[in-house]
Amino acid sequence: MQLVMRAVLVMMLAFLKSASSQSEFPPCSPADRAALLGFKAAIVKDTTGFLSTWTGGDCCSGGWEGVECSEGGRVNRLMLQNPDADGGVLMKGVLSPSLGSLHFLEIMVITGMRRIAGKIPESFSNLTRLTQLVLDDNSLQGSIPPSLGRLRNLQTVSLSGNRFNGQIPPALGNLRNLLQLNLAKNLLAGPIPRAVGILKSLQSLDLSFNMLSGSIPDFLGQLQNLTYLVLTRNHFTGQIPFSLCSLAQLSELSLDQNHLVGRIPAQIRNLKSVSVLRLGSNKLTGQIPESISELHSLWNLNLSRNLLTNPLPDAAFAKGLPSILTVDLSYNNLDLGAIPTWIRNRQLSDVHLAGCKLRGALPNFTKPDSLATLDLSDNYFTSGISSFLANMANLQAAKISNNLIKADVSTMRLPDQISALDLHSNHLFGSLSRILSNTTSRFMEVVDVSNNQISGSIPELVEGLNLKVLNLASNKLSGHIPNSVSNLAKLERIDISRNQITGTIPASLGSLVKLHWLDLSINGLTGRIPDSLLGIEALRHASFRANRLCGKIPQGRPLNIFPAVAYAHNLCLCGKPLPPCKEKKKRTMGQ
Repeated sequence: MQLVMRAVLVMMLAFLKSASSQSEFPPCSPADRAALLGFKAAIVKDTTGFLSTWTGGDCCSGGWEGVECSEGGRVNRLMLQNPDADGGVLMKGVLSPSLGSLHFLEIMVITGMRRIAGKIPESFSNLTRLTQLVLDDNSLQGSIPPSLGRLRNLQTVSLSGNRFNGQIPPALGNLRNLLQLNLAKNLLAGPIPRAVGILKSLQSLDLSFNMLSGSIPDFLGQLQNLTYLVLTRNHFTGQIPFSLCSLAQLSELSLDQNHLVGRIPAQIRNLKSVSVLRLGSNKLTGQIPESISELHSLWNLNLSRNLLTNPLPDAAFAKGLPSILTVDLSYNNLDLGAIPTWIRNRQLSDVHLAGCKLRGALPNFTKPDSLATLDLSDNYFTSGISSFLANMANLQAAKISNNLIKADVSTMRLPDQISALDLHSNHLFGSLSRILSNTTSRFMEVVDVSNNQISGSIPELVEGLNLKVLNLASNKLSGHIPNSVSNLAKLERIDISRNQITGTIPASLGSLVKLHWLDLSINGLTGRIPDSLLGIEALRHASFRANRLCGKIPQGRPLNIFPAVAYAHNLCLCGKPLPPCKEKKKRTMGQ
């Protein structure tokens, strides 16, 4: 008991000491409070609730959300971060120049607010103590102010996910302490300025998803502390500079989705620390260098969508690449014939070999349980699918479309956790009884078996399915659309066009309020288009053409704003956007 009382006494003394020390701190500076309220006034809408806490005289009391202060009562941190990535408008307004008066501010983080627009105020150049400036995922625009180059203490500048345009200001080269520069997902153009090569401390450089052009400069190879270099999806041309291969600490090199030409340099073996290598979607030629096999830390290799040719360095890859988990060689000029043994015999999570001229029966993987995604589309496989997927217990997405596979889909066994299945454009036959049934995985979100020879009716659809995309187009399906289609509450896209479906369009289809794509064209549907479809406000595409439908098209959005071709070649549809319905003449008594 005495021990308990003693512990309670110690806790009380600690609390009193803490309270006493807090009471000794002065309230926040009136100038800082005014600067924050200036920011608040420039925000015309705030659904986060953050700014509603900015009341009272002391902004350092702990009650002002996102505001932190030093012991001297000066605001040194402003951190307002999106609490809900899937939410709507979070803050609407502009960045007030008053924030430039927070002279003791060290960290400014205002991210994910989406509708904060306008320019970065020039007054931000007064924030000379600032070490972190993070303004990601807003709607900021204009050019990046060169005056940021005066903030010599900056270690992080992150402005991704905005609408900045113009060129990268060379003045950023003055930030000699900079460790991280992220300007991704903007509208920046022009070359990478030479001044970036002065940033010797830089560890992370992300300029992806812009419109930057010119060649990738050699001077990037002088940034020996770089661990992360991402130039994805720009307009860079020329060859991969040899100098990049000297970046011994580099963990990720992503140069994909540009216009690079030439060969992959053999010197790439010098990237001893690289774990992610993405060179896809360029115009690279020649053979894949054997030296890639020496990258012992590499787990993600993407060389897809280039002009690379045979032969693969299979023997070297079989002995090397001990850490490899993800391989994408899709859509090159490779003629592999069969899946290489160094891929089939490894414990891989992602295998993408689309368009690699693979033939014959689908092969067995030695360690199928490790596979999470598999893309073997656009090849020449002919058989073996019935049990092929069943052994892949953890498979989440399978794409084996546009092959020559002939199989009965009613005998196909699927993994329990699969969420996306794309088998379109094969020679599949049989019924949908196995793919769409009460045993369908609750994880399944996408089913595409279009352009096959599947027959029978559309099965009754049980509650609890989480399907978002269902594409059954261009098969030999018959029967009616089941009323139970309403059980697919999360469905966003359904296409059953080019089949032999008859009967009426069920009114229950109108309960699919998330639907934005509906295609029922080229079937034998009869009756009217149900008024219930007017309740699908999200609908952006619909086609009812080439059926036997009759009656007045429901008048209202979205149905009456689709083009006339969406209703063409039916029995007797009328009303906007088709010609008006003919009113029946009333017979007069006595005539």
